[in-house]
Amino acid sequence: MNARTDRRAKGYLGDQHRKFLVVVDDTPECLIALRYAGRRALHTGGGVTLLKLISPADFQHWLGVEQVMRDEAEKEARLVLVKFADEVQSVTGITPELVIRHGTETQQIVSLIEEDEAISILVLGAGTEAEGPGPLVSMIGGALAGTFPVPVTIVPGDLSDADIEALA
Repeated sequence: MNARTDRRAKGYLGDQHRKFLVVVDDTPECLIALRYAGRRALHTGGGVTLLKLISPADFQHWLGVEQVMRDEAEKEARLVLVKFADEVQSVTGITPELVIRHGTETQQIVSLIEEDEAISILVLGAGTEAEGPGPLVSMIGGALAGTFPVPVTIVPGDLSDADIEALA
């Protein structure tokens, strides 16, 4: 365990509160993960950070077009984050931190965790479809599980609000 991970694990965050990180996307299970993280943060005196990722593959056009597309993607990402932040606020009273990053999912998630020592838990929602739990859950829960810098909570995507309240 390195010094940063050790500080997170022991809760030595000084004036900072533990943060639950939720990667925001357009899947139904994202809302379940968001509600779970919000309720856990409320019950433990923590905070919530919402991360919206923008894939770099979306901008492989001419330079002028690329910047317009990047600006539009960021505008759309902000709108999505505000919508989810409103959900957290209405359910818990917690105002989440909003973060937009460009790049590959796991690289940007790990970078954010390394930059913000208060992020102590990554919360992901698992899909309930036949295709499996989702690519991010599969990647982090599989190949990266032993090397990930913080604990990962994978929330079943079919939990009810009552289930979430009982578990969180």
